[in-house]
Amino acid sequence: MTDELWRWSAVDLARGIRSGTISSEEATRSTLDRIAAVNPMLNAIVEVTADEALATARTADAQRRSGHALGPLHGVPVTVKVNIDQKGHATTNGVEAFRDVIASEDSPPVANLRRAGAVIVGRTNTPAFSHRWFTDNALHGATRNPWNPALTPGGSSGGAASAVASGMGAIGHGNDFGGSIRYPAYACGVAGIRPTPGRVPAYNPSGKTERPITAQMMSVQGPLARTVADVRLGLLAMAAPDPRDPNWVPVPLQGPAPPRPVQVALVPDPFGDTAPEVSEAIRAAGRALKDAGYAVVETPPPRLGEAADLWHRLVVGEERRGMVDLVRQFGDKTAKRNMDGHLRYAPEIDAGGILDGFGTRLAMMREWSLFLDRFPIVVTPVSHVLPFRDGLDLEEDEAIIAAMMDAQRSLLAMPVLGLPCVSVPTGLAANNTPVGVQVIAGRFREDLCLGAAEIIEAHAPKLTPIDPR
Repeated sequence: MTDELWRWSAVDLARGIRSGTISSEEATRSTLDRIAAVNPMLNAIVEVTADEALATARTADAQRRSGHALGPLHGVPVTVKVNIDQKGHATTNGVEAFRDVIASEDSPPVANLRRAGAVIVGRTNTPAFSHRWFTDNALHGATRNPWNPALTPGGSSGGAASAVASGMGAIGHGNDFGGSIRYPAYACGVAGIRPTPGRVPAYNPSGKTERPITAQMMSVQGPLARTVADVRLGLLAMAAPDPRDPNWVPVPLQGPAPPRPVQVALVPDPFGDTAPEVSEAIRAAGRALKDAGYAVVETPPPRLGEAADLWHRLVVGEERRGMVDLVRQFGDKTAKRNMDGHLRYAPEIDAGGILDGFGTRLAMMREWSLFLDRFPIVVTPVSHVLPFRDGLDLEEDEAIIAAMMDAQRSLLAMPVLGLPCVSVPTGLAANNTPVGVQVIAGRFREDLCLGAAEIIEAHAPKLTPIDPR
């Protein structure tokens, strides 16, 4: 039994370890054996921390035996992305020039995972500067999608999604500025949540400057996992307070119940360009929610495309001030080509245009707040097309790049609007291609997202863990 513990969910592992049915060391050894078996094919984990993990697991088992207070992830194997600080390890962010940036202390998400009792078994790959929907870099190499190596595993948390999908840890840490949790979850057939900004504390002690304003307002940390229940457990652990992030907000994880029946706005084809497999996944999600007692209607939300366009104007506009030069100086060729694509797609605006954009953002947020007052749940595409062919953003055809950006509008709108959303898998299309949907709720109503996502998950086939193709 213990050699198959890598298959267990985080919820089941935590329960088994807490009861003494299994040990953390057994769970950790099983996970490390799984990493040894499949990571050479996937390159999802670029630093395996076996010795540290086993030592932590033994400590966790000793604490349980001595009656020590146990956290919600006590003894559970997890992974952490290489773009946040983990004490004693390099915060490479997929960049060769940063390979010797050794963290002197844990970032808040890592510290919270440790306080919850988690065992960190490795650090997962990201594209250079965490700035692509693909995961490949000159330092660590390419991460593969376990379902189909011709497809992107997503980015920037592609390593986390590939690892979780293939059983290399029950929960993977990720972060999301422009879809970097939700898109890899979608591409690899797992679940992932983009929490409300302020829900999970963030700060990289190794950083030489504070994050720019768009990142402060839109970038978040969150978990990916094979089940929505595990995502919920991971969020519970990661959302604990940390005084190093003054933007953290002490809002309960469970809010008041909305009026019944809960109204759901279904958005199967927001711009007339959605792949039929994606539209059908959204309608199937609607049927599952209707069967569970939700009131489901197809209706368009306000200004979805405008919000996505604003993401490009604000974020890429701010990147022109500093990040572009960093990519030009330290980025590999894939990072430079990707940045060129974003610069061509996003119109250049001046400082006044950026300030006006923040005013527009508030108006959009207000309109969505009113819409969510009527429809507490909204279901949209994650991406309007099936997961991209790997390396698509490196092709010379500018029309392909523009179409790729357009396909991510439902993904990019959410950071601008500041809303929590869950990417939940619904099944497979042709050629072992995962497909799923995005479940959106109001600010700090992650509980509503997760509740609806669990219903959708229950009506879908169980996809993972998967043996790499």
